[in-house]
Amino acid sequence: MRGPIAPPQVPLAASRADVFADLVQDSVERLERRWPQLAEIDFLVLEVPRLDGPGQAWNDEAVPLGGTIPAREGRPARVVVYRRPVEIRTKGRDERAALVHEVVVEQVAELLGLTPETVDPRYGED
Repeated sequence: MRGPIAPPQVPLAASRADVFADLVQDSVERLERRWPQLAEIDFLVLEVPRLDGPGQAWNDEAVPLGGTIPAREGRPARVVVYRRPVEIRTKGRDERAALVHEVVVEQVAELLGLTPETVDPRYGED
């Protein structure tokens, strides 16, 4: 009889995508204490950024780690964090969590028209 290595409530059962989504959620919750209006913003995790047109390309330095989509037509504003580019640039959970938080802070700052240091005074300290 075969079954899962660990029951679903044990962290071993979480996929890399689930663990990454949890890092984004942790970052959002940390910021919501200071900025309650973030509850009105959708936070999404996508694997990689899309190329929206023919001939568009990026190099290692230009691959975005996140992005924003302004609110429009009854849809809430969105912050997107791209999982694969962030994972490639980090080693280990702590480093990944720090970079995810930086990306979330930068994107929230862009949506709110603020500096990252205003959104999170500890920005850049991790």
